[in-house]
Amino acid sequence: MRFRTVLLIIVVVAIVAFLFINWRVFSAPSNWNFLIGTIEMPIGVVMLGLLAAIYVGIWQGTILMDYRRQSKEMQAQRALADDAEASRFTQLSTLMRDEMSKLDKRLETALDALRGEVRDTENSIAATLAEMDDRLQRATNRNC
Repeated sequence: MRFRTVLLIIVVVAIVAFLFINWRVFSAPSNWNFLIGTIEMPIGVVMLGLLAAIYVGIWQGTILMDYRRQSKEMQAQRALADDAEASRFTQLSTLMRDEMSKLDKRLETALDALRGEVRDTENSIAATLAEMDDRLQRATNRNC
């Protein structure tokens, strides 16, 4: 058990023992002056009310401290998640640039090959046309 829990149990047992020993005093009616008016009630009720108010105050303080601690932890986790996501975006950007560069090189290689084939086809057609022109001129020269 935690130290705080053990201490709380000891304090509660001590208060209960004190109440049991002094029960007549706590249950005896007494007059209480609240500046506005006077009320007659047992001192035990007033002590119980004060004890309850102190307990609620401590309880609220503990809850607020836990909330603050959890909030800080969540902010730290959120910062880690944001950093990890930024890192993933950076990696993705680098990967995309590399892939685009590879695709650009492949496209340039394919275009160069296509240009070479077009040149070869053009030369082949030009040679075929020249050969056909020569044949045509020879045939017309023979017929003339």
